[in-house]
Amino acid sequence: MGAAAAPPKAAGINFILAVVFIDMLGVGIAIPVLPVLVGEFVDSRDLQSYWYGILATVFGLLQFVFMPALGALSDRVGRRPVMLYSMFGMMLNFLSTAMASSLAMLFIGRVIGGASAASMSVASAYASDVTTPENRAKTFGKIGAMFGLGFIVGPILGGMLGAINLHLPFYVAAGLSAANMVFGYFMVPESLPKEKRTPLTWSKVNPFAALYRLAKRKDISGLIAVFALVSFAQVLLHATYVLYTNFRLGWGTKENGIALFCVGLTAAVVQAGLLGRLLKMFGEVKLAMIGLISGAVVYALYGLATTTWMMYLFILINLLSYAAPPALQSIVSKATDPKEQGALMGSLQSIGSLATVVTPLIGATMLAKVSHLPPSDWRIGSVFFLCAILQTAACVIAWRFFKTHSASAAHAANANPAAGGH
Repeated sequence: MGAAAAPPKAAGINFILAVVFIDMLGVGIAIPVLPVLVGEFVDSRDLQSYWYGILATVFGLLQFVFMPALGALSDRVGRRPVMLYSMFGMMLNFLSTAMASSLAMLFIGRVIGGASAASMSVASAYASDVTTPENRAKTFGKIGAMFGLGFIVGPILGGMLGAINLHLPFYVAAGLSAANMVFGYFMVPESLPKEKRTPLTWSKVNPFAALYRLAKRKDISGLIAVFALVSFAQVLLHATYVLYTNFRLGWGTKENGIALFCVGLTAAVVQAGLLGRLLKMFGEVKLAMIGLISGAVVYALYGLATTTWMMYLFILINLLSYAAPPALQSIVSKATDPKEQGALMGSLQSIGSLATVVTPLIGATMLAKVSHLPPSDWRIGSVFFLCAILQTAACVIAWRFFKTHSASAAHAANANPAAGGH
C-alpha cells in the first residue's frame, strides 16, 4: 500500500474519528436493544437481568485485559494495523450478535468485541502522532465529539431498527464497521514512523502492569487519580441512569432516549464546536478545573431532581464538564514521550475498562436497596450522590496537582532565570 511511509493526511484523522463514531454507534445501538434480545433466550426477567449483567461484565473485562496490550502493540507495529484489527473485531462482534440464536452466540460476540475494542486508545495515540502539542486538545475534543455523536445517533437508530427486528440494528452496525475497515485499508497512512517504534514487552501488555506503570508516573500521578475517579463516576452514572429515572421520574424508553440524545448533543457541541474558544478563554488547566467542578455539582443535582424539567435543566448547565476530559488528556499527553503515547493512552483507557467491570455491580446494589422508597425520597438519588463524591475528590486532587506543579515551575524559573519564565 505504501501507507507506512506516507505522511499522515486528513484521511487519517477522518478515519480515526469515524472509528470512534462507529464504535460508539454500536454501543449506543445496543443500549435499547441488547437487553431485549437477551430476553429472547431466557424464561424470566430475573434471568434476563442476570445474563445481561454477565454480558456487560465480560465485555468490560476483556476490554480491561486487551486495551493496554493493543495500545502497546501499536507502539511496536504502528497504529494502522491495530486500528484495522479493531475494526475487524467489532465487525465480527456485531455480526455474531446479529446472527445470534442463543446466549452462547451473544457471549461469543461480547468476547470478540471486548478483545478488539481498542479504537479509543489507538485513535488517541494516532492523534498524538499527527498533531502539534498546541492543537492536541482540540483534536482530542473532536474524538470526544465523535464519541458523543455516536451516542446521539446510536440509541435512536437502535430503537427504530429494533422495532422492525431485534437483529437488524447489529447487521447495520456490522456493515458500517466493514465499510470503515475497507476505507482505512486503502486510504489511511501510518502515523508512527519506524524509527519511533518501541519493543513490545510483557510489562506493557499486562493490564495490571499497565496500571502499575501508571502508578509509577509520579510526575502525573495526581492526574491519573483524577482520570480514575472521573471514570468510575461516569460508569456508575451510565450503569444506573435508566433505572434511576424510571424509579424517580417514571420515565420509559422514549423519555430516556430523548434525554440521552440531549446529553450526546451537548457533549458534541462543546467538544467539536466550542472547545477551541474555551481553551483560548481559560487555558487547559482552568478549563479542566471548571469542568470537573461542574460535573460534581450536577451529579448531586441529578440525585435531587424530582421532575423531568429539572433533569433537562441540569443536562444543559453541565455544558462545561464535557470540556474537562480533552483538556486533561492533552496535559497528560504533553508530559509523555512520543514513543510511549500508545501505551499511555491504552493504560488510561484500561482504567475505564476496569470501571465497567466493577461499578455496575456497586450501582445496581445501591439502587436495589432504595428502589422501594417513594419517588420523592431523596435517598433514591444515593448513586448520584456517590458520583458527586467521587467527582469532588477528583476536583480536590486536580487542584492540588495544578497548584503544586505551578509552584514547582515558578521555583525552577526563579532558580534558573536564563531558562525563561516558563
